[in-house]
Amino acid sequence: MKRRDFLKIACFSVAGLPARSTLDLLSEKAFPKPSRKEGQPKWAMVVDLKACLTKPGCRTCLDACHSIHNVPNIDNRKDEVKWIWTNPYKEVFPEHTYQFSSVGVQTRPVLVLCNHCDNPPCVKVCPTKATFKRDDGLVMMDYHRCIGCRYCMAACPYGARSFNWKDPRPFIKEINRDFPTRTRGVVEKCSFCEERLVRGLKPACVEACTANGLTFGDLNEPDSQVRRLLAFKTSARRKAHLGTEPKVFYLV
Repeated sequence: MKRRDFLKIACFSVAGLPARSTLDLLSEKAFPKPSRKEGQPKWAMVVDLKACLTKPGCRTCLDACHSIHNVPNIDNRKDEVKWIWTNPYKEVFPEHTYQFSSVGVQTRPVLVLCNHCDNPPCVKVCPTKATFKRDDGLVMMDYHRCIGCRYCMAACPYGARSFNWKDPRPFIKEINRDFPTRTRGVVEKCSFCEERLVRGLKPACVEACTANGLTFGDLNEPDSQVRRLLAFKTSARRKAHLGTEPKVFYLV
């Protein structure tokens, strides 16, 4: 910040400029908003609901994700931890009308995970910055900074975060030594497999999917597969009316 700008703000404050105006000046001058780096990707996932229906009961994407990321298998709703799972259609898209929909449509399983929102409410409420958004759009967790307040869980409108009520390690059948296990008292969630992206690999769930129901790619790349799918097929996002700008799209 230049000395002249600092003195200008100080003079306005002393002269009795309203506090709000002073704060606006400070935010504009001293703390400018970061701009997206040139060429930076914006990662997104596309879920083809019809493709998933071709293999009812398939769990390959869930098992691949949970195995690689040491997600504990705790068989009760209170303590369970999940990065990717399925919910009935009527719960995933509650804003849709079901007056003439069959029971089969309303109850069919839909794959859900963290939406890696462009405007993530979880990041705004975290007091320790343990949850943060990267330049490429990924919403990440720093497990060492998490104090277990669960504000992020309360703020997330998608229920995409899990809390470790107990030590997860005894509930992991075979620990993957290449990925850190978590501890009791911290929150965790899907990371879009950022540890694989840096190696040029697809997310584990996408790679494991045998129904070709999952597509991952860069929204900033006009020729990417996700852009082509979204350009020519009808898609929906979960609770998009909330302004969170989710980055998981569903082909319907």
